[in-house]
Amino acid sequence: MKISELLKQDGYRLSFEVFPPKRDSGLESVRYATEEIAKLRPSFVSVTYGAGGGTSDFTLDIAKNIKEKTGVPVLAHITCVSSNRAKVAAYIERLKYAGIENVMALRGDLTPEMEGQDRSNWDYRYAYQLVEELKATGDLCIGGACYPEVHPESASRVEDVRHLKQKVEAGCDFLTSQMFFDNDLFYSFLYRVRDIGIDVPVIPGIMPITNANQVEKALKLSGSHMPIRFLSLVDRFGSNAAAMEQAGIIYASEQIIDLYANGIRNVHVYTMNKPAVAEGILRSVSAILGQAA
Repeated sequence: MKISELLKQDGYRLSFEVFPPKRDSGLESVRYATEEIAKLRPSFVSVTYGAGGGTSDFTLDIAKNIKEKTGVPVLAHITCVSSNRAKVAAYIERLKYAGIENVMALRGDLTPEMEGQDRSNWDYRYAYQLVEELKATGDLCIGGACYPEVHPESASRVEDVRHLKQKVEAGCDFLTSQMFFDNDLFYSFLYRVRDIGIDVPVIPGIMPITNANQVEKALKLSGSHMPIRFLSLVDRFGSNAAAMEQAGIIYASEQIIDLYANGIRNVHVYTMNKPAVAEGILRSVSAILGQAA
């Protein structure tokens, strides 16, 4: 099922993101973990592509396995990084063969080796160019990414939102946000994008921080503002693995409940391939998910 159609349905929804293994040796364990997450029956599961396209060979393997084993709709990522037109054409054919209708088009994270390279000759330097290519196929539902604060490479919020509109006009059917830890940032962002004329669904992305070591990585990926109450939580419970996991699940669940209470019907959770975390989040909002919006 196309995610664009899912998002039109009544009620509240929760979707999950998983990632493929970095090498063959981890494939079976990741398959098992992602199957367990999909068995929780989220509205859909997205499967990432990896920095520099490094895990791209496994993205469709995991997505196809989830679709066949559980029947849950899947969203397969693809990035500009490491892609060219021939590779994208082959990827689209593999998507169609697997019966996957949804694709997430991203610029992608650069590896350290790529950061200093001349990218002027890349087939796709920006995500909107990849979106245009995918849209030309005519039968894919295309998602794009957005940053509630500002993309790390944008000079300002105004420039960032302008580029985002260009990506939507190229053919994005919906947007999913980078993680954030202060809901007011998302509400302000949503106001800005609606004001500029972006009217596609915008799904907030929530990252449950269940390990103190995740904080540094989260800051590097998103540059997101972390409220004092969140940092206090990490400071107090970060040295106790079980306590930190529980506290992180509760904090993320409170974010999600607040989003639902303020009119957001779709929330996406970055699970880090942890079924227990996904289940904990789902348990916290299960009664809400059964309600009409």
